[in-house]
Amino acid sequence: MLTLTGKNIYLRALEPEDLEFVYAVENDETVWHVSNTQTPYSRFLIKQYLENAQQDIYEARQLRLAICKHGAFRAIGLIDLFEYDPRNRRAGVGILIKDAADRSQGFGAEALELLIQYAFSHLSLHQLFANIATENEASLALFANFGFEQIGIKKQWNLVKGQYKDEAIFQRINNS
Repeated sequence: MLTLTGKNIYLRALEPEDLEFVYAVENDETVWHVSNTQTPYSRFLIKQYLENAQQDIYEARQLRLAICKHGAFRAIGLIDLFEYDPRNRRAGVGILIKDAADRSQGFGAEALELLIQYAFSHLSLHQLFANIATENEASLALFANFGFEQIGIKKQWNLVKGQYKDEAIFQRINNS
């Protein structure tokens, strides 16, 4: 089982016990625009997803990990590698801390740091990218703090509550 450990948090593989947490995240309409979700997910579909979460990144082209505080099993967020491309050695990164009380506590930064280290050292990725709403100042700052560079703006990319919003694309290249 994959576990990445930091100072205050650890990242772990998804477990069947994460059903209610993942169900709540996937059905939170306030984050659908960042996850390209259009419709709600049933508990049955989330249960099936969790049963297949043991697929490795080469098979699923995705790695989703739970973000947990030390001393607790309960997830406070999720961090993903998605659109994994082993030929070109790249993947996208997405992160979500569910509750506002857990945001701005450094948990997201620690999770991102652990995932970057894992992606570059264990998966030998050459680059990571992130798609971030230009209005999401916290995420823009988080990724910039970890060496991601904004390489462009996708104009009017996402339709959010009847309005088109721009999305920035960030990239970090592993030059080591």
